[in-house]
Amino acid sequence: MSNLRYFDAAAVNKPAPSPKAAVHTEFLRTGRINRQQWSAEEKRYLTHQEVAARTGRKLEAAGAKTHERINGFHASIRFPKLIFHRTLSGRPHLGYCHVTTARTKLAKFDDVRWSFYIANFVSDIGDDEHFFEKIRLGYARMYFAVATAPDTEDGKLTLNRTVRENGLLFRTVDPKEALKNVLLLGARNEQLRKIITSL
Repeated sequence: MSNLRYFDAAAVNKPAPSPKAAVHTEFLRTGRINRQQWSAEEKRYLTHQEVAARTGRKLEAAGAKTHERINGFHASIRFPKLIFHRTLSGRPHLGYCHVTTARTKLAKFDDVRWSFYIANFVSDIGDDEHFFEKIRLGYARMYFAVATAPDTEDGKLTLNRTVRENGLLFRTVDPKEALKNVLLLGARNEQLRKIITSL
């Protein structure tokens, strides 16, 4: 994927708009609307590091806004703000952002640690080696939560695949459904869970 090139469309000096009569007569003459043509001299290509930095800023802004919405729901549900991002290697325009982490009780498990993420693409969740499989591009966001457990050797957090086969608690493209799922995971009692479920 290193053959991808990005250019900064905002840095290009836009030419003065041509008179409307000329555009209209050009359309009548040819039947086409002449779109702005880019020349190679006007384009400023971005490095992968610049694209990754821009992607990271956008992801972290989305993560901060999401965290604000989650904590604004009810005073008894509060999540820590742990926002950081990662971009995919070879594809700096794609990435994901960690929003928060917490513990919850599930039906079969008493104490489950989990983390909530936002990604600016949609994909299937795979194994540790290829975590994101079948990446589908577009303008969709993916919201997902995974069960985590500390690795005894490295001390890093890894996926807890004992909770589910791939450690995935939920994955959705709907932000309202994601908010509801995170709130259900963070609800401390059954009464609050019933209120959230009824929404």
